[in-house]
Amino acid sequence: MIKFLVYIAIILAVFAIGYLVRVFELASSLKGNKPHIITDKDNKIMSKFMLTFLVVFFIFVIWNLKSFVPIMLPVSASEQGVELDWLFNFNMAILFFVFTITHILLFWFAYKYYGRKENTATYFPHSNKLEMVWTIIPAIVLAVIIIFGLKAWNKITQPASKDAIVIQLYAKQFDWTARYAGKDNELGASDYKMITSDNSLGMDPADTKGQDDIIVRNEFHIPVGKEVEFKMNAREVIHSAFFPHFRAQMNCVPGMTTMLHFTPTTTTAEIRKNPDVIRQMKDVNAVRAKRVIGTGDFTTGDDKPVEFNYILLCNKICGNSHYNMQMTVVVESEEDYNKWIASKKPYFSK
Repeated sequence: MIKFLVYIAIILAVFAIGYLVRVFELASSLKGNKPHIITDKDNKIMSKFMLTFLVVFFIFVIWNLKSFVPIMLPVSASEQGVELDWLFNFNMAILFFVFTITHILLFWFAYKYYGRKENTATYFPHSNKLEMVWTIIPAIVLAVIIIFGLKAWNKITQPASKDAIVIQLYAKQFDWTARYAGKDNELGASDYKMITSDNSLGMDPADTKGQDDIIVRNEFHIPVGKEVEFKMNAREVIHSAFFPHFRAQMNCVPGMTTMLHFTPTTTTAEIRKNPDVIRQMKDVNAVRAKRVIGTGDFTTGDDKPVEFNYILLCNKICGNSHYNMQMTVVVESEEDYNKWIASKKPYFSK
């Protein structure tokens, strides 16, 4: 009821402002003024507003940077992600520089060269030098960005080392399944025609390479400091495997296998001690402590505090339950990883 009254009040206020403007225009007309004709004085006032807006706008930009940069992702937890973070910051520095220069020029010109009756515009139809400047400089900058980007891309998509742990990530609406290559470090063959309720990945039981493959759901483990190669498949639509904390992402496409690899550098236990993560998780748990219910009231939640975990997400909108496609990733010491993987039985031995 209160929200409805607030909406009514806003609508009435808009109508009232409209009528006040109309009354002001009529009063000006009765006095002999012509409010629809823009004067030099009006232009000068608007030019000052432009300069004021420039200052206020950049204050707002600085406030946004100060407020939201600290709550972004913590430092990369993979070797490859460090370079990708540098590349992202490099791009943002270029964008912010161009953004700042162009906006200062835009509003300064609006302030300095506001319309005056005695002023006339200079006829300037073409300049070969100017065309060359704003064609060559952006081309050079873009070429540098693309070269750095391809270099980083090749590092995560080129064939992994022979010692890398091989894991298949299988995406379907709406969950993930991870399959470890087993002791031989080679995934067995699979075929969509073999998919059943008991064999959701369509694994071929006749392929000896797949006899030691291990399937896990809900969460999977990887060792710190060890290269991990992911081979990705999808069943019905395009999904996207996104590891935000490792700065890795790759589409999972039906009918083909896509790959990437990275080397984790920080265990789950270590990242939980990161000051940025501690602060962010305090904020998350503070929000969860108060839950909005249908009436708009707040109630205290009795859930246990949420601990930070690395996660695998689907970064393609793949259907109604897309938000459910999450899987916990546990990064641990190689010793703990070996104990965990030893506790899992191969799929075909069950």
